[in-house]
Amino acid sequence: MATATDVTIVGAGIVGLATARELLIRHPSLRLTVLEKEQQIGTHQTGHNSGVIHSGIYYAPGSLKAKLCVEGGQALRQFCDEHGINFERCGKVIVATEPSELGRLDDLHQRGIANSVPGLEMIGPERLRELEPHAAGIKALYSPNTSIIDFSRVAAAYAVEVQEKGGEILTGREVVGIKASSGGLVVQTKLSEVKTRHVITCGGLYSDRLAAMTGASPDPRIVPFRGDYWVLRGERRELVRGLIYPVPDPSLPFLGVHFTKRHDGAVWAGPNAVLAFSREGYGRLDVNLRDNVSLVRNGGFWRMAKKYWRTGLDELYRDYRKTAFLHAMQRYVPEVRSEDVEPGPSGVRAQALDSDGRLVDDFAISQNGNAIHVRNAPSPAATSSLAIAVMIVDRADEAFSLAAA
Repeated sequence: MATATDVTIVGAGIVGLATARELLIRHPSLRLTVLEKEQQIGTHQTGHNSGVIHSGIYYAPGSLKAKLCVEGGQALRQFCDEHGINFERCGKVIVATEPSELGRLDDLHQRGIANSVPGLEMIGPERLRELEPHAAGIKALYSPNTSIIDFSRVAAAYAVEVQEKGGEILTGREVVGIKASSGGLVVQTKLSEVKTRHVITCGGLYSDRLAAMTGASPDPRIVPFRGDYWVLRGERRELVRGLIYPVPDPSLPFLGVHFTKRHDGAVWAGPNAVLAFSREGYGRLDVNLRDNVSLVRNGGFWRMAKKYWRTGLDELYRDYRKTAFLHAMQRYVPEVRSEDVEPGPSGVRAQALDSDGRLVDDFAISQNGNAIHVRNAPSPAATSSLAIAVMIVDRADEAFSLAAA
């Protein structure tokens, strides 16, 4: 049985739901359907992230990440205040542990200022000890407004608003095809079809495949990276008060091991970043044949592997050797011992990779006829979700002539 609708959003993660909400705020009479592959919303990146409302320090000035992270963080805090969703401004310190990192730390400070991140403060070891008594470092950048939250609760609140405004959220609807038809598109799922005028895909780990279904370029393609965490045992949570992060190395694709206080009081250490052998490969032994075939046929993947093979081996070694992971933790909190940590959760990052083997750094959104595709939305997409939604709907208003509808 086919459903008829004006706009269909594929993916009920936090970005897809925020986009649905924004569409219905602007266009209350719009017939809107959200399709979700899983039986519940927010199952993958939304439900497996670190739970940090980022402040916008890291991102290149002028980039979408820089702009939308700052704007989105402000909008998200206001939304949470209005909807009774708790968040904690626990603050973050980005810690230099050796002199070679000081130049990069100063550059990061200037980048944060350029991005209008509020309250940034460069601090010495004495102030660092006041904020994080068990942390080690020679200098640090302090971001007092960085916060922690349960993004699953945020996504649930978005979903409630979508449904209250007349939108339909259908779970258990894996999309297997998107075909052109008279007057729009037909979105085929394993259970039914949806006839729609327009489509917006927010498919995360499957964003490249969804775009290709509409005839868009398969590039950039998604490469899944699994991140494993360790968790401080309850009696040792006192070692970390907030967030303790490393100074990023711009020559490396990922941030490195850090400490993250969680909304429930837990403290996570990690993640590493290893290639996942399945787009939903949350465990080391999770393997998907189709995902691996697409990887080995991807020339961009081999170009990336040639550039980062040594980093990849280091990450893989740390993934399987607790002592190596522990050593990375002890660089920032020397008192952590092996018996203080136990295995924690994992997440999979949907990282877009272009045909030249470059990791796509910024948010990426494209259009193909009656479809708009979110092609790359890793961290800080959850923080930025409301601002990303505004940008997507601005584009939809223009491309689909929704404002005139």
